[in-house]
Amino acid sequence: MPHAQFDPTARAALAVAAVEAKTRKDVTWQRIADAAELSVAFVTAAVLGQQALPKKSAEAVAELLGLDADAALLLQTIPTRGSIPDRIPTDPTIYRFYEMLQVYGTTLKALVHEQFGDGIISAINFKLEVKKVADPEGGERAVITLDGKYLPTKPF
Repeated sequence: MPHAQFDPTARAALAVAAVEAKTRKDVTWQRIADAAELSVAFVTAAVLGQQALPKKSAEAVAELLGLDADAALLLQTIPTRGSIPDRIPTDPTIYRFYEMLQVYGTTLKALVHEQFGDGIISAINFKLEVKKVADPEGGERAVITLDGKYLPTKPF
């Protein structure tokens, strides 16, 4: 039976312990996702306290990281989501995404509504992918794909 977790500090403490274990064991997020048999983006979000893992996946992650049964159980709870408590992020990487939405948020809204009509893009029926590709001008580029189901507004 699914259980909700209402104390974000419990998941935050687990995230700290899990990341410390990940570092100690020198494993990648991809290796953890492989153990969970789920996508790297979803498993990373779960370990960082933003998603709930199915029982089998939670147990596999806990075993790989050397976490106890309580941690495996906590990984299965539905978290209180939202990872930016102060609203404006201060971490440079997260802030760049915030900045991108500050600059392009209204553009994304206009283009989505023009192409799909009134509605939203789901963050529930959603896939996320991050890829590193070569930049033809030198260096590397990040390709981030946000793939969400479109949910139209339904008059009632």
